[in-house]
Amino acid sequence: MHAIRLHAFGPAENLRLEEVADPVPGPGQIRVAVEAAGVHLLDTALREGLRGPLPEPPRLPTVPGREVAGVVDSLGEGVAELWLGRRVVAHLGFAPGGYAELAVVDVDRAHEIPANLDAAEAVAMIGTGRTAMGIVQFAELGPGSVAVIPAAAGGIGTLLVQYAKNTGAVVVGLAGGSGKVARVQANGADIAADYTDPAWPEKVRAHLGGRPATVVLDGVGGEVARHATGLLGPGGRHLVFGWSAEGIRDGEPYLVDGVSEQVLGPVMMRRAGGPDPLQTLELRALAEAAAGRLRPAVQRFPLADAAAAHRALETRATTGKVVLEP
Repeated sequence: MHAIRLHAFGPAENLRLEEVADPVPGPGQIRVAVEAAGVHLLDTALREGLRGPLPEPPRLPTVPGREVAGVVDSLGEGVAELWLGRRVVAHLGFAPGGYAELAVVDVDRAHEIPANLDAAEAVAMIGTGRTAMGIVQFAELGPGSVAVIPAAAGGIGTLLVQYAKNTGAVVVGLAGGSGKVARVQANGADIAADYTDPAWPEKVRAHLGGRPATVVLDGVGGEVARHATGLLGPGGRHLVFGWSAEGIRDGEPYLVDGVSEQVLGPVMMRRAGGPDPLQTLELRALAEAAAGRLRPAVQRFPLADAAAAHRALETRATTGKVVLEP
């Protein structure tokens, strides 16, 4: 099979398409003929030798990627025959191997893909979607809410805009540049603003007619977050799930005493509940997509262009969830 391999930590150019041996599923595992593999901002940090939330950096050489969707083409020992030929999506956990034509995963991590989703959309829901479902657990959204969503044209932001609109909230979507702002508007935001315009906070206040924001759903941090939290009224909340403006390596989120709450990691998992909280969130995300209430935005790259996908992510040149297609 063909796969993207990393032999040395460093720039995106170190990602190379190579021919490698086909993986073989072990006991309790399935092999997936990959139709789509998710690319995450974390992948760019791991590529440079950082460990992020992993116990240690990847061992080289490695095939990056931890989210795949496709058709089951081989079964390991003990796996029921009914899995063969099924369209599935799975998060590989800490195990890499997604940027490939074939990937192996424990069968208990796999979910059947809803009929109304293609493989790339399913990958978006299993990764980005589960994070969005984790965030909205804390948002307390409803008809009286005014939700400000920075990076509203991104993968998570796209879903947060849709979810908030479905609750009856007024949605303020922020994005960088006219093209992304147009996407946010088309996605249903009541107000779409360009955060590269220094006057955007005043323009948003004018559109709201003096009505304060009740919640900021923030994955950006930095100056955008500082101005967004300035829109909050008494009792308003700033829910932090990332800080891409400072960078994934050593930045810190923008926090306001008594207002800000970080909702990633153990906090999100405890709220999700169930024997496997991540799978709880994955199932919720897939159910929302199956019902047509959420539709992910996807930006597709050929598998061979994994380096270009990484560069696009690192320079904020992407819209929606980035996916590689063999």
